[in-house]
Amino acid sequence: MGEWYLFKDLLKPESERFGSPVQKVLDPEEADFFYVPFFSSLSLIVNPARPASGSDKPLYSDEENQVALIEWLEEQVYWKRNNGRDHVIMASDPNAFYKVIDKVKYSVLLVCDFGRLKEDQGSLVKDVIVPYSHRINTYSGDISVDSSWAIGSAKSYIFNCIRNSLCSSLLLFVGGKIRDLLFQLLENEEDVIIKHGTQSRESRRAASHGMHTSKFCLNPAGDTPSACRLFDSIVSLCVPVIVSDSIELPFEDVVDYRKIAIFVESNAVLKPEFLVSMLRGITTERILEYQKELNEVKRYFQYGVPNGTVNEIWRQVAQKFPFIKLSINRDR
Repeated sequence: MGEWYLFKDLLKPESERFGSPVQKVLDPEEADFFYVPFFSSLSLIVNPARPASGSDKPLYSDEENQVALIEWLEEQVYWKRNNGRDHVIMASDPNAFYKVIDKVKYSVLLVCDFGRLKEDQGSLVKDVIVPYSHRINTYSGDISVDSSWAIGSAKSYIFNCIRNSLCSSLLLFVGGKIRDLLFQLLENEEDVIIKHGTQSRESRRAASHGMHTSKFCLNPAGDTPSACRLFDSIVSLCVPVIVSDSIELPFEDVVDYRKIAIFVESNAVLKPEFLVSMLRGITTERILEYQKELNEVKRYFQYGVPNGTVNEIWRQVAQKFPFIKLSINRDR
């Protein structure tokens, strides 16, 4: 629900929008961009809609809501003026706007990746890659190396219990084709924790504990190239092991992902013993370097903190203005 944070930010008085790269204006003639406050995450949260008890009518129809939004937008003067090119729309959920995506493809889309978008619907030139809103509590322990070579106070407990094992060091969440293959490959590895479960408060609590007490968190591509677990692992200071041959990541102009994550190609990671052997070879000092870098950049992946994700999204949007202006002028 990253759109809620953007909407909430725009509702604040300008005096409370500290460090924001964009200024809210009340006169539409003064605006460079228009933010469309549509909660597209509902495409995942409440779709398909279920009818109320004793009723055949759905409580909510996401498809109807998408169509209603487009009908409303197409009646607006400022949408029609530039065919929506100067409108900013959060579409971070993979299912967002699935019924009407061609109607908003000229707008500045805030997406988590281009996995389900066609080439003429999404582009790094006009759109902004944003992080999923993380679901795991941010790790707040110390970053240190104790006498047992454990990393951080929360991580030392598991390490001391299991001693020289990486059992607390690699956490794998299952789902998606590559993930299923990895599960088959790693399920018998004594140094790997594999977690199953569905969305629930208890599952999030268990995932939070697992990430906070693990050195590495495996992030293979699933149904889409990116997933919220990547950003959960970042705020947990659990070094992400990103398994992908091609992935777009948020804010790559300010975040050097080579300093905070390990990238592995999918064909390499499926080789027997390759992954665990590689991770065993990473020294404690190098893990500490990763964690220090993660701690430095984690604000970029936190929607609810000052000068965090929201401000960075607005900065990225502002950088698109010259291209958007050029596109508008070329269309005239």
